[in-house]
Formats: sequence, C-alpha cells, structure tokens
Amino acid sequence: MSSGYDRVVQPAAGDEALENHLGGDEAKNYRQYEFDMVAPHVGRSMLEIGSGLGHFAEQFLPRLDRLVVSDFDPYCCDQLSKRFADNSDIEVLHFALPDPVPMEGQVDTVVLMNVLEHIEEDAEALRSLAKVTKPGGRIIIWVPGYMQLYGDFDRKVGHVQRYTPKTLTRTVMRAGLDIDVCKPINFLGGIAWWAAVRRGGVGYPDPRLVKIYDRTVVPTTRFLERFIRPPFGQTVFCVARVPQS
Repeated sequence: MSSGYDRVVQPAAGDEALENHLGGDEAKNYRQYEFDMVAPHVGRSMLEIGSGLGHFAEQFLPRLDRLVVSDFDPYCCDQLSKRFADNSDIEVLHFALPDPVPMEGQVDTVVLMNVLEHIEEDAEALRSLAKVTKPGGRIIIWVPGYMQLYGDFDRKVGHVQRYTPKTLTRTVMRAGLDIDVCKPINFLGGIAWWAAVRRGGVGYPDPRLVKIYDRTVVPTTRFLERFIRPPFGQTVFCVARVPQS
C-alpha cells in the first residue's frame, strides 16, 4: 500500500494528490495488517522499493541498523528526503526497476509493497534486487491477487497483471530465488473487491466504503486467517530467499 508505484495522480488536484487504492488514513487496520505480515520476516537492514511518502518504511526504524528507501517518482523522492532529513543514516534512492539498484553494499531484507505488478520484466526486477541482498536474505513481495479481480482500477494505476501463488512462484523461481512463503491472503477483501470493483463497476473505491471495509472486513479476515488458509485472496504474499551459494 505504501508504494509510489501504486499511487494514482488525480490530475485536477495536482501532483501532490497522491492516492492509494485503500484510502490512506481511512485504512488504519489494513496498514497494521500489512506491517504485522511483513515485520516477522525483516532483518536488521532493509531496502524498500516504491516507498511513496515513507509511511510504511518509517515503522521499521526502531528495529533497523540500516534503512534505504526508494521510488521512481521524483516527487516521492523529494518528500522522502524531507521526511528523513533529520536522520542522515537513511538513504534515499531514485530509480525504477528492473534497472540495477544504485546502492552500495547489501541488505538482508528487500520489501516490495504493491510494486511487482507494475513491471513487465518482473523476474529481471527480482534478479536486480537479489544482487543487493545478502546470501540467505529475504525479498518480501506483496502483490494484488487473481486476474478475476482485474478491472478498470488496475488499468488506471498501471497494473500489468495480478498474481496467483502459482504465477508468483514461477516468477520468483525464474529469478533464481527460493521460496519460504507464497500464499493468498485477505480472502474476504477479495470478495469485497470483486463485488465493488468488478461486479459493481466501481472504477475507484469510495473512501466511505473503504472506511467501512477497514473497520469490519479487515479484522474479520485477520481472525479467520488465524485458523484457515484461504483458497484465494485480494493479495498474494510471498517471502523469497536469496540462495546461500
């Protein structure tokens, strides 16, 4: 959700009107859901791809020895530099995958939140990231799930595809990475998305509905997923690993 790759620029409001598909501050439960899923897999050094305005990466600061944030959007990079201006240890990179990462040294964790689905050469993008990830390190991937949910919103924000665990596994393995976890999550969110965006013909989620979704669907989904593995979901979550050799 934090990704600058997944922002929509509303032309009438100017360059600063960056919106994401979950309504920003209207989706506090969902933002916590993202963090709680990702955090157990993050080590002591992290590179986030598509950091947007830096909200997601900032949460990890207390546990990190090194943080590198990045985006392809010059506006986002400028905002990241301002956000972290008081912390000279945080690096801000301006580049776009699948280009090589312009970073010195390696990190033990790379995080992509709603990024990979924008990139035609997705396996090549992961290979670029593997080069800056320590052997045994993790690349954490959060992507929209299932082409049955693909609609006008996906086209507007430049989604090349939505993934399944099978297609994402194939991409990860083509990049030469191993897989620790690859599974669908947010089952009820997938149903809600299908009803609102695909069947309901909504081109862009209504913030009022987002608030209701965040207060009701997200907590219920989190509770249910403690006991069952959903057959599909709005999101596919993957933890890939760079081989030791």
